[in-house]
Amino acid sequence: MATFFWIALGVALVVFAVLAARASRGRPRWSDPRPEEAQRAFDGKGLGIEELARRLGMGPRELRSFTPSYREARIPKRSGGTRRLLVPDDRTKAIQRRILRRLLDRLRAHPAANGFERGRSIVHNALPHVGRAVVLKLDVVDFFPATAAHRLDGYFRRIGWDADAAELLVRLTTHENGLPQGAPTSPRLSNLVNYHIDGQLAALAARRRGSYTRYADDITFSFEKDRPRRVRGIAQKARKILAANGYLMHVRRKLSVRRAHERQAVTGLVVNAKVALPRERRRWLRAVRHRMATGKAATITPAELQGWDAFERMVRTQRAE
Repeated sequence: MATFFWIALGVALVVFAVLAARASRGRPRWSDPRPEEAQRAFDGKGLGIEELARRLGMGPRELRSFTPSYREARIPKRSGGTRRLLVPDDRTKAIQRRILRRLLDRLRAHPAANGFERGRSIVHNALPHVGRAVVLKLDVVDFFPATAAHRLDGYFRRIGWDADAAELLVRLTTHENGLPQGAPTSPRLSNLVNYHIDGQLAALAARRRGSYTRYADDITFSFEKDRPRRVRGIAQKARKILAANGYLMHVRRKLSVRRAHERQAVTGLVVNAKVALPRERRRWLRAVRHRMATGKAATITPAELQGWDAFERMVRTQRAE
């Protein structure tokens, strides 16, 4: 089920990327703070609320008085139970989209972070792990809510905003002291604020001649040689790095070690020999195409099949890059 989730997410992101590219035509571009502006943050002279309001196209008073609002929704998890979403109201969502587009768009995430980054996909997340002796997969508990507000405050100050503006940005993008799962800013902020964690985990892998990637809360290491003690040590050190930054790691159900003789899958794609859809998914798609070609009823619509076709083309194209 988890495999299908990641593949379905990939299909959805392909469609979303096409729509977003069309919607962004003609949209104004905004620059990040210059290095000297970012440096002023350390002197207490960062960019203030007036500049923040200007960039968001709002008045300072309006911005200060705005109170974000969310509604709670529950969606079922394929693994059982439900996932809690905090969905912003229309006005909150509009402001968050401005923050995403005008303030966060050009900031740099770590190269190992592949989730929700322009030009990156689950294929890029899987490619570094092709043909490895062992693949280690970890999962973070409640990743977005566990990304604490105080860490975001520190990040906003580091990139050049003064204390008042940083506090306001935190209020506009967090809820219940963490990133709300459902806000448009949460995925991008989770990548930006975790740059140093990705750096630590990537360095941990490199010291063992391995590879590291992250797609949201899905963490993957892989190694050319299968040394069980080393693999266990990597998992333990990764857990300590995450814990030092407020994250807990699933240590049983979602900790997975796969050797070369087993099926190794990363974010839903098989990586034993090359990045590819799982065999059962390819067979299912062939059956769907056959049924549609012969005029029989299928389990998905023609439009959904087009999405799967686009996704397969993306996998073939990106694995050949």
